[in-house]
Amino acid sequence: MARPQKLQALMRRLKSRRQPQSISILSEALECSQRNVKDIIRQLRDEHLVPIVYSREANGYYLDKQYGESFELNEVWFNPAELHALMSSYHLLASIQPGWLDEYIEPLKDKIQHLLHNASQDFEQLQRRVRVLQTAARPTNLDDFKKVSDALLSRRRLYVIYHGRARDKNTEREISPQRLVYYRSNWYLDAWCHQVDELRTFSLDRLHPAQLLDDAAIDVNETALNEHYASSYGIFAGSPGKIAKLRFSAEAAKWVADEQWHPTEEGRVMKDGRYELKIPYSDTRELLMDILKYGPEVEVLGPVSLRKEVALRVKRMNAIYTQEE
Repeated sequence: MARPQKLQALMRRLKSRRQPQSISILSEALECSQRNVKDIIRQLRDEHLVPIVYSREANGYYLDKQYGESFELNEVWFNPAELHALMSSYHLLASIQPGWLDEYIEPLKDKIQHLLHNASQDFEQLQRRVRVLQTAARPTNLDDFKKVSDALLSRRRLYVIYHGRARDKNTEREISPQRLVYYRSNWYLDAWCHQVDELRTFSLDRLHPAQLLDDAAIDVNETALNEHYASSYGIFAGSPGKIAKLRFSAEAAKWVADEQWHPTEEGRVMKDGRYELKIPYSDTRELLMDILKYGPEVEVLGPVSLRKEVALRVKRMNAIYTQEE
């Protein structure tokens, strides 16, 4: 029996027994030496703050139940370092969209406070020393997010109203949710749209779930999902029909060479320190933004259509900044 299982087994035994348990009984139950049992008890007390009490009269150990559930986290035990990591994760989730998780996380936060010494100070330190910065995040309604999550995990269809930005028009759809995606500070839903019988990606801030339907959602094969959504560049799905070839300056190469633009990208460092990158794409919108942010530090080598599109954007930008006042 591995160490974590022994911790769990000892806790279950102490919780299920009314009388104190002797070291010999615990040693037999855990199938380990009495010394090992004492080490486990010491670990539960010191690292997990479990109120295990020794009774001299009964020559055994028992659980002081006056502390109720304050020392327990659903049968999963954490040491202080793990609890601090859990607190940081909570802070990260709460920062994705403030207020979303408060009603669910606060009870867990209270339990962590019981487990940690100087817990209030720990949470105060967390607020000061951990920062989560989001870029261009769009707020998503919590009730809408709950409906989407419910439909996604219960495998049911959704009747939704979607407002597309491109056409500035509301459309009614029946969809089978497939995946929730958190991408560049915003939530998206990959779903099968029954109106067009195709996979579509919906931005959650534009999606208003009107009704959770009784009909079962269809399941799209995992391989098909990956081929549709992960094969091309960025959030825009589709079969990648082209390969962008980019050349970055030696200065920009220090950063780009360590980045992953796409799972199947090909990159090589040139002798002069410059960096060439090849990435598949089907839609230029997001790719253009990522290329342009590097300004003169990147050159599009191909295809010609992408090079012309970047050149046109640069020409339009130049026209703005060279206008006479």
